[in-house]
Amino acid sequence: MKEAITRFAPSPTGYIHIGNVRSAIYPYLVARQTGGKMILRIEDTDRTRYVEGATELIEDTLKWLGLEWDEGPLVGGPNGPYFQSERTDLYIKWAKKLIDSGRAYADPTPSEKIEEYRAKCNAEKKPFLYRNFRPENPPAWEPGMPIRFKSEPKAYSWTDAVMGEMHTGPEVLDDIILIKADGFPTYNFAHIVDDTEMGVTHVMRGVEYLSSTPNYLAIYEALGLERPVFVSLPHILAPQGNKKLGKRDGAKSVTEYREDGVLPEAMLNYLACLGWNDGTEQEIYTKQDLIEKFSLDRIQSSGARYDETKLLWMNGQWIRKIATEQGIEALYDRTVNFWPEAAASYSEDYRKAVLTIIYDRLKTLSDLRNMTAYFFADPQIDLDMLISNKYLKKLSEAEIETLLKQTIAALSEVTDWSADSIQETLNQLLVSTGKKPAELFSLIRIAISFAPFSPALNLTMATLGREVTMARLNKVARAI
Repeated sequence: MKEAITRFAPSPTGYIHIGNVRSAIYPYLVARQTGGKMILRIEDTDRTRYVEGATELIEDTLKWLGLEWDEGPLVGGPNGPYFQSERTDLYIKWAKKLIDSGRAYADPTPSEKIEEYRAKCNAEKKPFLYRNFRPENPPAWEPGMPIRFKSEPKAYSWTDAVMGEMHTGPEVLDDIILIKADGFPTYNFAHIVDDTEMGVTHVMRGVEYLSSTPNYLAIYEALGLERPVFVSLPHILAPQGNKKLGKRDGAKSVTEYREDGVLPEAMLNYLACLGWNDGTEQEIYTKQDLIEKFSLDRIQSSGARYDETKLLWMNGQWIRKIATEQGIEALYDRTVNFWPEAAASYSEDYRKAVLTIIYDRLKTLSDLRNMTAYFFADPQIDLDMLISNKYLKKLSEAEIETLLKQTIAALSEVTDWSADSIQETLNQLLVSTGKKPAELFSLIRIAISFAPFSPALNLTMATLGREVTMARLNKVARAI
């Protein structure tokens, strides 16, 4: 494939949905794979939906994911400005070209009259097409008047890189608005002008735009422009697979996932594979893997179900991958904002020691807050949790107290408080008490953590240290 120029063109209307992000990932991969470039363009002409700060959120999200853009806000480039609201003169110039060639016209028709036309068609059970009501003698255009495209209905055929060969009849062509009364362009017109001016070769967007493509093709044709490669991305579906994913279906914004401790590598990996695969069983892809293996012909044409469980599983895989391949230091650097509040008074070395024994149980970094709390503060004693444990509920309180005292006595003799020495003592306790590992180890684990689960018992005790471990065991023994 020759060098591709792609673009991600979001609207600054609020939070970043995962579907928006996938629409940035694929253009990025194609651009990097071909040695081309990706343009970031902010489509902010719908001022009624504009949200202050949304552009900065878009930029920050892309940078977090490692999706660097080659032209656009912050980095500049030869095709600026990159905010559509700053390009209005350009759209007017192109619209005037169409007026001059007889393929567009100023339309002063009031909205009330248009609604009458619509109601008439509804009453007659006919589709409403504005081309059937276009003014016979439109006036010369003046600012404040909408400009409409003058359609010449005919059949169109085109190739979509995902959907294949597409065909449509003349019935879908209409006189769509190019420039609104407020002077801003519609998406239908602005993106064609911008893509042309910026040299975009691949237009990648959601499949919902497929039905509008014939109108786009008519404008390309009227302006004498070469068509780009069209790439329609299938919907991300709700978990039930019955509709397009929405926030009410449980999907959070990318920012929320980020704040919950989902790693950018995992988010990139998951979304890239949501509707694409390389034909293998591979599931974990680095960004470089994706650049090398991605291909448009492997994007599926049907919608892909969103599965948050799979995302969190993948995030856990990435946590372990970073820890084992880059080292615990690299993972620790990612955890700054995710420790329990009490951890602030402990040294970095201690926190790293805790992370070393707990990371392989994490699904998100925010799990650290609950899963490590007992490493930084004494847990509240919950005797019900102790006696209702499935391995301990057959034991009387007296038996539990005796076991704890035997444990305390044995551990008091340990001179080298290391994981190996502790394990050796625990193994000897199994012999001397005649208890099963599930019984003895569950008792000790609950007594020192009162948590649903913990890392390997000897590692937990070694990390907590002799003083804390013995104090907690004694405290529970006295409470029974």
